Order: sequence, then C-alpha cells, then structure tokens
Amino acid sequence: MNEQAIVAGGCFWCTEAVFRDVMGVSEVESGYIGGHVPDPTYKEVCSGSTGHAEGIRVTFDNAVISLPEVYDVFLGTHDPTQLNRQGNDVGTQYRSAIFPLDDAQRAEAEAAIARWNAEHPGQQAVTTIEGPAEWYPAEDYHQEYWEGEGQRNPYCLAVIPPKLMKLRKSFANKVKGETA
Repeated sequence: MNEQAIVAGGCFWCTEAVFRDVMGVSEVESGYIGGHVPDPTYKEVCSGSTGHAEGIRVTFDNAVISLPEVYDVFLGTHDPTQLNRQGNDVGTQYRSAIFPLDDAQRAEAEAAIARWNAEHPGQQAVTTIEGPAEWYPAEDYHQEYWEGEGQRNPYCLAVIPPKLMKLRKSFANKVKGETA
C-alpha cells in the first residue's frame, strides 16, 4: 500500500536524487513546507524570509520499504547534526526536519531520531519534528532536477554523488537495481 512522508534535509535537489534511487519509492516531489507565506516561490524561500524548508514528499510502497526505513535513509544520507544548514547551504530553509502527516508518523519520527542518536554516540541530531504544515510543490523546473539540469550543475555534481555513495554503502539492500 502506498504511503507518503515529507522530510527536509538541505537542498531538495540533493534529497530528491537520493530517494529516487530507493526501492519501493514511486514518486519524489520537491517542494516547500513549514513556513508562513502561502504559495511561496523558490526565490522567496531562498531568501529565508518565509520560514519554509526545502523538502521532498516521498510516495512509497510500505510493503517494500517501511516508514521507519524511509526515516533511517533520510537521517543516514544527510548530516542531521547541522543546525539550519547542509554543507555550504546555510539558513532555516536548509534545516533538517521531518513533517509527519499524522500521530503515527510523529511517533516513528521520534523513534528514528532516537535510533540515529543511539547509533552515533557523541553526536546529536538536531532534526526537528514539525507540523502539521501545508505542502507547496516547487516549480516544475525543480522536479527531477538531478536527472536533467543537475548533471550539468557544478553544485549538484559536487554534492549529490557523495550522497548517492552514502546511500549505496549504508543502505545497499534498499537501492534500486542493487543486490545485497
């Protein structure tokens, strides 16, 4: 059965690229969530003035990958210890956050963060659990960015391949086309 999850872990181009390679994921949509301005634009969100995070909405088959596994992949493929940033992307729009769609997802998000913290002694995830919040799809040119323009974008070429390598190393049994 299909389920959805919304997460934010820095640049949505990068997070989207990771989840497009995860087994059981049928759709990944980039967008904005967690702010106070209705229908924000990319330029507005990038300014940091709207309160939104760049996020992704993942549609997945929970018979192939469970929600806890989705959250584990999310936490394991970005740096959840960086407050309001990922690498050179700085601002609240690049925060690490989970936006549960109901109380059950909120409980799973809390458990995932606790699991990550237990597995990384001496480090502390600053990932927030936020919402409920309105989801706004990003402009069309942001969708499937890595598959198109991203492969010619120096920023994406520097940031996305290491994230994909992390996915393949840490979650090999969840990568499309991989056998573990």
